[in-house]
Amino acid sequence: MRQQLLYLWLAESALDAEAVAWALYDGAQGKGLALPKAKDPATPPYGSGLAALEDGWCLLQAPQPGAPVGPEGASLGELQFQFIFERRLP
Repeated sequence: MRQQLLYLWLAESALDAEAVAWALYDGAQGKGLALPKAKDPATPPYGSGLAALEDGWCLLQAPQPGAPVGPEGASLGELQFQFIFERRLP
């Protein structure tokens, strides 16, 4: 069994919020299911976490609630709303 992991960082804590960043770790080494093709390589493969669920990804981890962002915007550091999805392949 092989595993693919998809990290999506969303603009907010809701699964239907816009994806702003992503990373893929492919334990199938390209022999598993492919991600949807984007016109721009910098565009996330899914527009939201909900779209990933609808395409068969399983949610492994949702972000822990954090401190609210102040009026000046987020401070430097990690992106706040990280969701981790997986697909298992034979």
